[in-house]
Amino acid sequence: MLPEFRSHASAPLSHQLEQRLGLDPRLEAGLIDVERVADIAVVASAHSDGYVATAHLLGLLAALPAPTASGEHFWSELWRSSGSLYLLPANIKACVLSSLAGEGTGLAGQILSAFDEMTPPQRIAAGEVIGQALAESDHLPDLKTQVIGELWLRDLELTAWRVLHADHKSADPSRREAFLDAWTSI
Repeated sequence: MLPEFRSHASAPLSHQLEQRLGLDPRLEAGLIDVERVADIAVVASAHSDGYVATAHLLGLLAALPAPTASGEHFWSELWRSSGSLYLLPANIKACVLSSLAGEGTGLAGQILSAFDEMTPPQRIAAGEVIGQALAESDHLPDLKTQVIGELWLRDLELTAWRVLHADHKSADPSRREAFLDAWTSI
């Protein structure tokens, strides 16, 4: 599941392509050779952290039962086991829709708030509920539901962090240089 592409998100990439590769933004695609296309792909992949992490976050949520009448039991069990209202469909719906529109920081923040609220026993219990649902839907009977659930929860938490981290990275080369100078002077 990929979020919608936001055209303003390409501004830092356009700047990098112009600065690093000397590409004129008005250059016609037919005038770019294979080597330039490869260079563009490398620079673009370096700027895609937040987009990729948001897509992965949505993919993880899509693996869970849908918030319909048939999935109601799962969501109520998840709430009881985790002790967190942050993960209930009614509370994340707006954030999921924003993520589908390309803005994943709200959803990532909501997810990290849920983890912050959970105690270790609640996290284990939530992992069991999630693992059971994933084992049933993905037909993974040979794996323990607790292991599946814990891996899913870890992935969700780390991916939410990646979304927030990618959003706060500076595209300003002078700020990056100042950081490197400070870091190397330690």
